Amino acid sequence: MTRQSFPAEATAGNVARLYDESAENRGDALALEMYGDEYSHAALRDRSARIAGGLRDVGLRLDDRIAIFLHNRPEVVLVALAAFRAGTPFVPMNPQFTPREIAGQVGDSGAAAVVTEPSLLDRVADALELVDGTPTIILVDEDRSDDLVDRRPDTVAFESLDGDPVLVEREDDDVAMQPYTSGTTGEPKGVLLTHRNVRAQSLIGFERTALPPEEERFLSVLPLAHIAGFINRTWQPLVRGGTVFLRDPTEWDPVTTMETIEAERITKFGAVTAMYVDIVNHDRFGEYDLSSLREVMEGGDRMPTAVQKRFEEVAGVELFEAYGLTETGGGTHVGFGSTFGPRPGTIGQPLRATDCKIVDEVGREVAPGETGELLVRGPHVTPGYHERPAETAEAFTEDGYFRTGDVARRDADNYYEVVDRKSDVIVTAGYTVYPREVEDVLHEHDAVVDAAVVGVPDERRTTTIEAYVVVEDDATVTEGELKAYCLEHVAPYKHPREIRFVERLPRTYNGKVRRVALREGAVSD
Repeated sequence: MTRQSFPAEATAGNVARLYDESAENRGDALALEMYGDEYSHAALRDRSARIAGGLRDVGLRLDDRIAIFLHNRPEVVLVALAAFRAGTPFVPMNPQFTPREIAGQVGDSGAAAVVTEPSLLDRVADALELVDGTPTIILVDEDRSDDLVDRRPDTVAFESLDGDPVLVEREDDDVAMQPYTSGTTGEPKGVLLTHRNVRAQSLIGFERTALPPEEERFLSVLPLAHIAGFINRTWQPLVRGGTVFLRDPTEWDPVTTMETIEAERITKFGAVTAMYVDIVNHDRFGEYDLSSLREVMEGGDRMPTAVQKRFEEVAGVELFEAYGLTETGGGTHVGFGSTFGPRPGTIGQPLRATDCKIVDEVGREVAPGETGELLVRGPHVTPGYHERPAETAEAFTEDGYFRTGDVARRDADNYYEVVDRKSDVIVTAGYTVYPREVEDVLHEHDAVVDAAVVGVPDERRTTTIEAYVVVEDDATVTEGELKAYCLEHVAPYKHPREIRFVERLPRTYNGKVRRVALREGAVSD
């Protein structure tokens, strides 16, 4: 087991004060840039403070949830910081969600408001018809059709949120944000991240960087709806007083990324494996000057060794793997800054304040080199799930460690390696997909009798989604029709890339699907 200390100032009320300190020290310096739209640290602080007052003016009260359903854009950061200040925990939602998925998270969280944009408004309006209550819609770039105005006349223009500046007192254990994840059952759960959790995650990585604030120029290309995209790739650099160059992952392009690194002299960059695959396989890789890069990291998938070596050889900078979960508020391990330098294939050593141990099936800690489940504990780890006491109790050990569900090992120097998923969770291109969610959608199709979903190796995404389906004897449904059906009900990254029709699914004696047999292709079409 490893145990590290954490400074007392990490538990000091409203986490927004942490950013106010940076804004005070780095006021006129560039904080956030996106396609030419720029905010200084002082402007980001001041505008968010007025938005916080505007949230109060439209009726949001302490501990009301506010859902953020936006593509990557500066307003996500503004609303999140305003929510911290106003004491209204925010719920980040993936902009690829369908109305069904939106309704699930809005309904479970009891969100009092949803911040969205015109291109997403139709889905939000449809979703809110499926939930109890009437959450306020706050619309960025207000541009409503008459039909939408008729449907939701209470829509508020984001630009009108301009109240008296607000910064409420919050206790360390008050909830600051509520992102969603899923357990092995695939049922989405709201993760309660407190002001202590966010503050701790904001600070624990600082000792691993050698860059002063004025040299921290972070290119953020991951979704802000994802914990790593918001906390580790955006919030942390801002709190340090650095500059974040924000981009929309739906517009991902390796050439544009390399051009930005060269033009803006980017010093820090973090992405998922699929993005690095795109970069190193592009025929223009090597044409751009990437020498400004000082710290480059990957998270979400296992990094193929060949991709890592190719990137490092051409870019001239080490590529480190990182590890963390929504329940830990972001990272718990990262390769850079580890005692003995990088060790390929590992996630490095635990970050400051992160207690870790690896245990066997009965909870006994295993020796270095042996595999078991990775457990973590620290001030950045969630106290539990929203209104789910049973799941919360199951997720923690008696001595307060969170069960990650990942099989790992560590060496004698305390470097950790994630060996495999304990559950059947699929990670594809950095996104987490839970088989049961996709299976439930397939089961809803009239022609489908049975279905199972697994992850299979994929050259670009590391893992891709494959479905095995049993249909009615007289059914004429095609693979294309089932794919289209899935795309109607789940986000694009969740739909099966291949659907195989089989006579029956392999099952165990007690009726469980034998997923290992499916992954190995040991089933007849």
